[in-house]
Amino acid sequence: MNNVVIIGRLTRDPEIRWSIGDMPVAFGNYALAVDRPTRKDSENITDFINCKVVGKPAEFAEKHLRKGMKIAITGRIQVDRYEDRDGNNRTSTYVQVSTHEFCESRSNGETTQAAGQVPSVSEDENGFINIPDGLDEELPF
Repeated sequence: MNNVVIIGRLTRDPEIRWSIGDMPVAFGNYALAVDRPTRKDSENITDFINCKVVGKPAEFAEKHLRKGMKIAITGRIQVDRYEDRDGNNRTSTYVQVSTHEFCESRSNGETTQAAGQVPSVSEDENGFINIPDGLDEELPF
C-alpha cells in the first residue's frame, strides 16, 4: 500500500496552472518543509518534500494556501522516470496529494479578528446565523 501523511510548512506559494480546453483542470505543485524527528542533543534536520496537486485539491491550494502555512497532506509517493535532453536517465520523486488540511489557525494579521478571538455572530428570526462582513471571504467552503 502506498499511502502517505505528512505535516509541514509551505516553502512557497503554490504554483497552479490550468489546462486548455472545454473543461479546464487545475494542476500545480508546492513544497513542504518537514522536520525529521531527532534526539534531544542533535541538530534539527529538515526535509523538503515536493508535492503535486490536480483537480479540486489544486483549486483549493490556489485559493487558500500560502507560504509559511502549516498543513497536513495525504497522498501517495510517486516516482517518475524520464530521459533528459542530454540522454541521461533521471528520476523525480514527489507526493501526489489527494487531500490537504490546515493545522493551525490563521495569524500574522491575515484575519480581521485577533488571534484566539471568536467573532461574534447572531441568529435572525428564522434561526439562521448572520456572518459578520468580511468573515465569509475567509471560509474555505
